[in-house]
Amino acid sequence: MALAVLVYDRTQSPLATAAVYALTYLPSIVGGPLLAGLADRFARRAVMLICDLVRAALVAAMAVPGMPFWALCVLVFLVVLLSAPFSAARAALLPEVLEGDRYVIGSAIQNMTNQAVQMLGFAAGGAVIATMGPYRALALDAATFLGSALILVSGVRRRPSASHDGSKPSMWTMTRAGARLVFGSRKLRTLVLFAWLCGFYILPEGIAVPYAAKLSTGTLFATWTLPVPVITGLLMAAMPTGTVLGAFLFSRFVPPPRRLRLMGWLAMLSCAPLIVTALYPPLEVVLAAWVLSGVGGAYQLAANAAFVQRVPAERRAQAFGLVQSGLMAVQGIGILVGGFAAERLGPEPVVALAGFTGLICAAVLALFWTEPRERVPAAA
Repeated sequence: MALAVLVYDRTQSPLATAAVYALTYLPSIVGGPLLAGLADRFARRAVMLICDLVRAALVAAMAVPGMPFWALCVLVFLVVLLSAPFSAARAALLPEVLEGDRYVIGSAIQNMTNQAVQMLGFAAGGAVIATMGPYRALALDAATFLGSALILVSGVRRRPSASHDGSKPSMWTMTRAGARLVFGSRKLRTLVLFAWLCGFYILPEGIAVPYAAKLSTGTLFATWTLPVPVITGLLMAAMPTGTVLGAFLFSRFVPPPRRLRLMGWLAMLSCAPLIVTALYPPLEVVLAAWVLSGVGGAYQLAANAAFVQRVPAERRAQAFGLVQSGLMAVQGIGILVGGFAAERLGPEPVVALAGFTGLICAAVLALFWTEPRERVPAAA
C-alpha cells in the first residue's frame, strides 16, 4: 500500500499505480517454476530463513528517500522473486507437521491469521502512511522480515531436506517433472484452475488507490469524508476481513465430506458481489460487497487440502511453486489489465466486469467439478 500511495502521488496515474502493484505478483512467473524446487532440494527452514534476510535488505533499500521509480520496480521484482521459494517451503512444511484433517484446520488457522494481519495492516497502514509517510512505512516493513526470520529461528525446528536419495537434479529437470505431475491429472488441473480464479476477485486491490480517490471526492456519493490513504486501507482490508470470517465458518462448521461439494458455490460467491460496483454505490456498500467476496474465498481451503493429498511429499514444494507461479501471474496480469482499463473507464465498471467474468468462470469450473468430486477422498 505504501508503494501504491507513493506512485499515485507522483504520477496521478491508475495505470502506473496498478503496474507497480502488479510487480508484487509477476516475478513469481519466473520464481515459482525455477526457484520453488529449492525447497525440495534443501532444508525448507533454511530456505525460508535466507529468503527473509535478503528481502529485509531489499525492502530497506526501498525506504531510501528519492529512490528512482525504476529502482523501486527492480527492488519490488527481486523481493517478490524470493517470495516464491519461501512460500513453497512453507506450504510444503505444514503437511509434515499436521496430517489428515488436522492439516485442513491448520491451513484454516494459518489463512485466518494471515488474512487478519493483512486486514489490520491495511487498515492501520493507511493511518500510518498518512502520519509518517510511505518511506518510513517501508522501513517498518523491512523490520517485519527480520521479525519473521527470528520466529523461524526460535519456533521452527530443523528438518532434513525432502530429497531422500540425496540426488540434486537441475532446476529445469525439477520444473518439467513438476509440470507433468500437476497438469497431467484432470483432478489436479481442475483444482489448480479453482485456485487461479482468485485473479478476478483480487483485481480490486490493484486499483484501490484510484477507487479511494474517487470515493474521497464524493463522486460515488460517499457519505464519509476520509483521507485517501485511510479509505485505501479500508478497501484493501475488506476482502481479508471476509476471508477470515469465511475460513473460520468453513473450517469450523462444514464437515470434511461437504467442503468440496460447496467449493463451486463459494467460488461463485467470491466474484458475484463485485458486480454491485457497476451501480456506483457509496463506500459502505463497496466495503460490504468486498467483505462478502472475501467470505466466498474460503473455497480455497478445500482446493488446497485436496491438492496436498494428491502430491508426493518429496515433490510438494515444486508442485506448490508451479501453482503459486500461475496464481501470482494471473493476479498480476489481472491487476495490470485492470489498471489500464480503469484509466480509461474508471474503477467502478472495471471491478464490476472482473466480478462478472469471474462468476462465469467459477460456474464453468463448478460444472467441471461435479463429476470428479464424488471420487475425492472424504478427508479432503
